[in-house]
Order: sequence, then C-alpha cells, then structure tokens
Amino acid sequence: MFSLLYTQAAALFAQANSACTNSFLGIPTWFKYLKTVPSNQCTPELRGLNDIWLIGLAVVEILTRVAVLVAIAFIVYAGIKYSNSRANAEKVNSAKFTLQDAFVGLAISIVATAAVSFIAERLTQG
Repeated sequence: MFSLLYTQAAALFAQANSACTNSFLGIPTWFKYLKTVPSNQCTPELRGLNDIWLIGLAVVEILTRVAVLVAIAFIVYAGIKYSNSRANAEKVNSAKFTLQDAFVGLAISIVATAAVSFIAERLTQG
C-alpha cells in the first residue's frame, strides 16, 4: 500500500524527461541525493529512514539557490535605484546600502549552498 502511494507521489513530482538531470535556473530536483530506480532515472527509491535527511538537504539546497536568485534580483534593483537617484544624497546612500546588503546576502547564500552540497555529497558516499 505504502509503496503504491509512494510510487504515484514520486511520479507526480518527478520531471518528465528521461534523464531527469535538467534543472530550471540551476535549481535541482527534490530527490537529487537519492538513489533512483535503475529502470527509470526519474523515480527516486527510498531505502531507509535516513533518506529523509537527504530529501531535507535537497530542499534546503533548493531554498539557498532561490536565495541566490533573490540576492541577484536585489543587486539589479539597487542598480536601478542608484541610477534613478539623480545625485540626491539620501537616495544614493539608500541605494548603496541596498547594494551592500544584497552582496552580503549573495555571499551568505553562495556559502550556504556550497556547504549544503558538500554535506549531502558526503552523506551519499557513506
């Protein structure tokens, strides 16, 4: 019963292509670190309770990659804000602080993504 429900859920959330390696804007699939069924690379295979940690790490990696994209959007926003400041000192300072905060957020997000990926790769090797 559980395996039938799991198979249907996995088929629902899996990507449609045969290799399931494509990603949208660098965002991986939720089952990135799980082993897949040999006959179908799009169907993840749960082998134990420890696989929940791998799913959790994949979700955290997805969230950190989204944070990178949001930080890049804020960098663009700060650039537009700076361009529209028209030498108004208050608006220029506001744009500079926005840009500074966006770069700090970008750096933190990149380091977090690398750390999560490193940890997950080590867990899948063991």
